[in-house]
Amino acid sequence: MVQKAKILLVDDRPENLLALEAILSALDQTLVRASSGEEALKALLTDDFAVILLDVQMPGMDGFETAAHIKRRERTRDIPIIFLTAINHGPHHTFRGYAAGAVDYISKPFDPWVLRAKVSVFVELYMKNCQLKEQAELLRLQLAGAGGAREPAGLLAELSARLAAVEEQAEALSKQLDDDAADASAVATAAHLERKLTGLRRALDALEPGTGNGSATVPSPN
Repeated sequence: MVQKAKILLVDDRPENLLALEAILSALDQTLVRASSGEEALKALLTDDFAVILLDVQMPGMDGFETAAHIKRRERTRDIPIIFLTAINHGPHHTFRGYAAGAVDYISKPFDPWVLRAKVSVFVELYMKNCQLKEQAELLRLQLAGAGGAREPAGLLAELSARLAAVEEQAEALSKQLDDDAADASAVATAAHLERKLTGLRRALDALEPGTGNGSATVPSPN
């Protein structure tokens, strides 16, 4: 059973959180509420999130400051952040959002369909990356259990088939991003995922009989 991705919704107004939940419920993922920047940082200490929807205007710690804290933490710095704001102070204000580490900056009121589509892209990328990590860990454990010895052909075939499924899904997602003219950050993330898949495929191929490299190192998927 595939575990659902978690999406962090940060807004100090309950009605806005309710609206976001209504828009994103169709994605069938786990939606986590945070009513302040401090509450969001606390949630990020223990849970992994596919994407963060962060309101800019909040009392106390605003969205920019919250994003700065998120990007300073090694555990959370790579989580995509989509800024949501009810005001528009011009290009300087937008630039500040991107400078704080946002992958997108959306003004309210926004198109629910557009927001849902943007979030779904980052959820898909997150899920593919999780699959890659699982396959890499499985291969690493199998190699460790065998003490570096060559694995049976049946095991290698199973691992190769699982990896092929992830490769096919990643390729389809990359083509979809190209066709949809998606955000540059999403395209870059997809390209990074494909590079990791290539590294894992090479490591797996090196274990095949006749390659003369039965002690290949499994690359880190991070």
